[in-house]
Amino acid sequence: MSDPIIFENDDGIVTLTINRPETRNPISDPDMIEAMLEALDRIDRDLSIRTAILTGTGTSFSSGGNLKTMGEQGGINDPLPAQTRRNYKFGIQRLPLAFEALEVPIIAAVNGPAIGAGCDLACMCDLRIAAERAVFAESFVKVGIVPGDGGAWLLPRVVGFSKACEMALTGDPIDAAEALACGLVSKVVPNDELLAEARKLAMRIAANPPHAVRMTKRLLREGRNATLDHLLELSAAMQALAHATADHKEAVAALLGKRPPSFTGH
Repeated sequence: MSDPIIFENDDGIVTLTINRPETRNPISDPDMIEAMLEALDRIDRDLSIRTAILTGTGTSFSSGGNLKTMGEQGGINDPLPAQTRRNYKFGIQRLPLAFEALEVPIIAAVNGPAIGAGCDLACMCDLRIAAERAVFAESFVKVGIVPGDGGAWLLPRVVGFSKACEMALTGDPIDAAEALACGLVSKVVPNDELLAEARKLAMRIAANPPHAVRMTKRLLREGRNATLDHLLELSAAMQALAHATADHKEAVAALLGKRPPSFTGH
């Protein structure tokens, strides 16, 4: 069987490709979860990696949960409800926690349908751009379940409470144009230009000092839930670290010298 996740590093920009096109790239199976967690950890540990892109093989981004395997022996839906709870906790619920902890900015390049947990997976990323054929659906109610992967926390923070309620309570899909209008994605591009546009965005981020980028992302993540005084304290601590970097000194020297900066990650 092919690798669940294809990991490609091109000059500090990593592309992660969900690689189960025959089943439309579900993410709930144990091997997929472990592969995703391993890839995110690998990205976070490598200071030479500046940005990451997440996409899917074929014409789907992710179908979310694998309904065919959920009820199988060893699947997430166990005959014993207490075990099902543990399966979620030690299975797919590890993904939003890993994305939340990831310091490297990650862009979801949504190349096709992002359904259920696939929609939530896109929301776990920091930025989202979509191909014209992309479709999004918070469709758990359509199969009689709830967002078990953190979607009720993720989606309102991306599209707002009212739109999240509409999507989650109806389960109805929205197309790329509506996703753009409600802020679920920041850009819609022709299908064959998606990865090129994602890479352009990644390069714009990667052009900046890597420590400053990672700390800025952490502040943005923390700011969604922190009180102002807590975030100011954290900002001051991170600013002290940023001021001490060689890249900060290089940025100031380049600005004053009216020349392009050269950042080394130091």
